[in-house]
Amino acid sequence: MNIITHHINNKKIAEILTDEVVLRTTEDGLDLLGNLSYQGFDKIIIHSRNIIPDFFDLKTKIAGDILQKFAQYEMPLAIVGDFSVYNSKSLNDFIYESNKRKKINFVSSQPEALKVLAE
Repeated sequence: MNIITHHINNKKIAEILTDEVVLRTTEDGLDLLGNLSYQGFDKIIIHSRNIIPDFFDLKTKIAGDILQKFAQYEMPLAIVGDFSVYNSKSLNDFIYESNKRKKINFVSSQPEALKVLAE
């Protein structure tokens, strides 16, 4: 796993770059959160390809469990991907509500992720 560091507005943003799935469980989320926080990162960007597909099926509760940890530990997160491939009203509503709060953001590109995390 590679971590690209972005510095914006005195914030250190980690962008995860890998071909592997790194978020499968709540424990994976806590490990990622803890490791990046320990390294001094303030915010995180992860790509949807690095998250287990079941995350996007809200019935599994994986998304809620993982994202609750990021919110609880006040670590803003941007998830980059094409979410239009999911035909789920509940997921679309979840994404809409998450993006309104600005702590967990679902965006379509890395530049958009940097923009929302810079605010």
